[in-house]
Amino acid sequence: MKKPAIIWLNVSIFFITFLVALIAVPYRSITTGFDYTEILFALICFIYCGMSITAGYHRLWSHKTYQAHWSLRILYALGGAFALQNSILHWSSDHRIHHKHVDVNEKDPYSAKMGFWYSHIGWMCREYQAHRYDDYKNVRDLQKDSIVMWQHKHYLLLCIIMNVGIPVMFGLWHGDLLNSLLLVGFLRLVLSHHTTFLINSLAHIWGKQTYTDNNTARDNGFLAFLTFGEGYHNYHHAFENDYRNGIRWWQFDPTKWLIKGCQFIGLTDKLRTCPEDKIERMQIAMTLKRTKDKLIRQPNADQAIKQLQNEYELLINKLNAYYQIRKTLLTEKREKVLADVEKSELMKQYQELKFKLMVQQKNWQMLTSKLV
Repeated sequence: MKKPAIIWLNVSIFFITFLVALIAVPYRSITTGFDYTEILFALICFIYCGMSITAGYHRLWSHKTYQAHWSLRILYALGGAFALQNSILHWSSDHRIHHKHVDVNEKDPYSAKMGFWYSHIGWMCREYQAHRYDDYKNVRDLQKDSIVMWQHKHYLLLCIIMNVGIPVMFGLWHGDLLNSLLLVGFLRLVLSHHTTFLINSLAHIWGKQTYTDNNTARDNGFLAFLTFGEGYHNYHHAFENDYRNGIRWWQFDPTKWLIKGCQFIGLTDKLRTCPEDKIERMQIAMTLKRTKDKLIRQPNADQAIKQLQNEYELLINKLNAYYQIRKTLLTEKREKVLADVEKSELMKQYQELKFKLMVQQKNWQMLTSKLV
């Protein structure tokens, strides 16, 4: 079978930038050195590029998990051009196809089942799906966004301005043009590319399937650190309409913090989240499935599985009861004076069910740990 044609522009960009970052940057570091101002500015540019992709391209435009002020959208659009990962329109179209047909090799643009190399960078090096390059039917909503279409129309010019103009201007201001081109230009771009690409590749290979095993996506805290919170990828594929990827307070998700922080100053609103009970039920169901798979290979498996199933049903019943009364309590709080609700019989029932749920959750954790 004949291989698709090579996209020489993409290959040239990836090869040259990587070669410069790999050879010229270390050589310059040894022979001349970089000062703290240069390193700091390169880091700021890297963060700006990364967050423009994660908060802008991904969570705002691809998944519509929140709404953003026009000024913030312009910053994202410029940062996306700086990251050199195609226009918002094209990137979002690819990403929506990826979610709709995840792991389907013929349709998923960067299917992980095609292997690490393909999903990481190979899919951009050949004309694998040239037939859909100009098909933007799945992003008609984005075509109504004037900032998206402005960036799409002037993408090449914006890329040149951002990727050449910023390093040159900083280099001339700071007094070392070559250092700026190497750090802010080449190294920053390579890091921006490959940290983003890791979500398409390694985040579908390495990590834990916390919520679903219907696709290859994994949760990985280390990748979250490298990718501004995108490493909780199993959660994202299970709940793609949530503006958060790391939902726990201790999970590293600076993109979530940025979006939430901007809400306080009026730059974002209508932040979407998934119901807590749905998230918990999916996590518990996944634990049940994983534990059952391990128990099947052990002696007296039937008895252990029966015990596990009974404990699971008890937990789900208590979970449903807790969230039902919680919902009722919140309704009461909206309709009554808060002090009256806090002293009500409903609050006592809520506290009692909350305690019973916590006890049942502990029992569940102890049982699943013991059985496996």
